[in-house]
Amino acid sequence: MTNWRWWLCSLLFVATTVNYLDRQVLSLTYKEFIAPEFHWTDANYGTITSFFSIFYAIACLFAGKFVDWMGTKKGYLIAIGVWSAGACMHAACGWATAGLVDGVANAQALKAVEAGSNIALAISTTSVYLFLLCRGILALGEAGNFPAAIKVTAEYFPKKDRAFATSIFNAGASVGALAAPLTIPPLAKHFGWEMAFIIIGALGFIWMFFWAFMYDKPEKSKHVNEAELAYIHQDDKAEAAEKAEAAAEKEKSIPFLKCFTFKQTWQFIVGKFLTDGVWWFFLFWAPAYFHDQFNTPASSPKGQALIFTLYAIVTVVSIFGGYLPKIFVEKKGMHPYPGRMLAMLIFAFFPICSLLAQPLGMHFNSPWWPAILIGFAAAGHQAWSANLFSTIGDMFPKGAIATITGIGAMAGGVGSMIIQKVAGNLFTYAENAGSAFHFLGFEGKPAGYFIIFCFCGIAYLLAWVIMKSLVPKYKPIVVE
Repeated sequence: MTNWRWWLCSLLFVATTVNYLDRQVLSLTYKEFIAPEFHWTDANYGTITSFFSIFYAIACLFAGKFVDWMGTKKGYLIAIGVWSAGACMHAACGWATAGLVDGVANAQALKAVEAGSNIALAISTTSVYLFLLCRGILALGEAGNFPAAIKVTAEYFPKKDRAFATSIFNAGASVGALAAPLTIPPLAKHFGWEMAFIIIGALGFIWMFFWAFMYDKPEKSKHVNEAELAYIHQDDKAEAAEKAEAAAEKEKSIPFLKCFTFKQTWQFIVGKFLTDGVWWFFLFWAPAYFHDQFNTPASSPKGQALIFTLYAIVTVVSIFGGYLPKIFVEKKGMHPYPGRMLAMLIFAFFPICSLLAQPLGMHFNSPWWPAILIGFAAAGHQAWSANLFSTIGDMFPKGAIATITGIGAMAGGVGSMIIQKVAGNLFTYAENAGSAFHFLGFEGKPAGYFIIFCFCGIAYLLAWVIMKSLVPKYKPIVVE
């Protein structure tokens, strides 16, 4: 039997890795390279990250439909082509800004403009809009990655192998997070931030070449022999029965507006709205935090080690997120839903670590305390999120799962947009106010960071309490 399906799985892994790398270039180059050139404040950066969050959430609602419509091969090619183009386009923002702002000779002259002048304001405003355009294109394409990858696993793997194949390609997100601090800052430091966007973005175009020649439907692929094809289709009879069941279930689907009449829907909305923004905040602001508070640029060896350590903790600890409910069910005899809620309560305590990040970091004057504690907080989010998604299947009929997932994704996007925008404006205000702005013993910008960390620390417990009050006991939706 041939094993072509695993070669395709390796391509999915690479695509997911590149997806995460492209998303991280801005956060790892913002503070040290981009902000000085374009005279950005944290408020400007917060605007850009908040826009990406909400636009990505909106795009996710339609990405799956697009891939189904275009087909797996073309849909995936278009998705990665769009996000790679968007990634590379960031590099032209300096040139475009210089061309649009009067009084600036070229991109190299942007940084030399007097800070606080009208020209500097024009540069920051123009560049922000250009970056918003590029981030929008990046988000539009990146939204197609997971729907396309999941579709490929369904086409090429029997049911018993799909979870394993999914875990392999999904590991690309962790690998991308670990590779980003080791590759992006050195590229920006030695070749310029523009080349960091171009080189990382170009990886997607290289991937497209391999995908175009390697992927075909299993039945049409010259690399798949009869034995492998039979292995892939071993579930055909069972799947045919499931399709008939799904068709019957579809008749029980819930109208979109009616979904909002159920407390179970609001339970999921609250869980996503209050917590998704915490993950995106750590993702987008951690490099800036280490730069601001500990004078540790992302391009320095120490800066790279800090981000790497943070995501290494996330990768290792979050693996156990899916296993804890299984232990409660199999070892303790609990029903899956109460077991999942108990696991979520446990993971809701992990982000409390972020409350200690700022005090310990400033007390010992070491960024390692925040890196480790934020790592555990972010790992708690990943474990929480895995179980939160599973509550949909516990409560809703199959015909409504996709709809509820989309509603939750939008709620998470809105929550993320708010925290990114508030954080950016708060940090800019706190920095300008200096010692006049204080919070629980911290002054100026450190006080601003501590305020956001306080929200991150309690958000999950707050979400769990509200979720539990909305749906105290297991109560699935029954559609007549």
